[in-house]
Amino acid sequence: MKRIYLAGGCFWGVEKYLSLIPGVLRTETGYANGEVENPTYEDVRYRESGHAETVLVEYDPARLPLPLLLDVFYRAIDPTSVDKQGEDEGRQYRTGIYYEDEEDGEAARASLAALAGRVGGEVAVERVRLRNYWPAEEYHQKYLDKNPNGYCHIGQEEFDALRGYLDGLAETGG
Repeated sequence: MKRIYLAGGCFWGVEKYLSLIPGVLRTETGYANGEVENPTYEDVRYRESGHAETVLVEYDPARLPLPLLLDVFYRAIDPTSVDKQGEDEGRQYRTGIYYEDEEDGEAARASLAALAGRVGGEVAVERVRLRNYWPAEEYHQKYLDKNPNGYCHIGQEEFDALRGYLDGLAETGG
């Protein structure tokens, strides 16, 4: 099992989206790389704590190599948007890849370079070593499972596209 921390705007939809990927073993919403210890949602949202809403992803690299996980993640975000995803704006909604070891950092660097080539320019997804991570409050965990009609900047079309993409991978053995 390996861990990577992915920020893609509001963590409710990102958590749900990533949890659907075969090879993802566990997801958890939380706050990463901020200046306050053990922040609350209010600290992150209203007190400019510097944290990004982030999803901890534990995955099986034998079933889901990190470059593939990142490619699927990019399908759920606008990688060129700075501090904004959907209607959510602010530093806490930035996009990012936070890694624990240098091997994952290099894989993320290569993945982002390939993404920049596909989008034809710079991407706004930050790639930095994880400095800190704090789990979000319980009511944020599996939020869209508990509240299926809850707000999400990842729309049904992205969830449908994920299912289609995964079905295509299964058919080709990828």
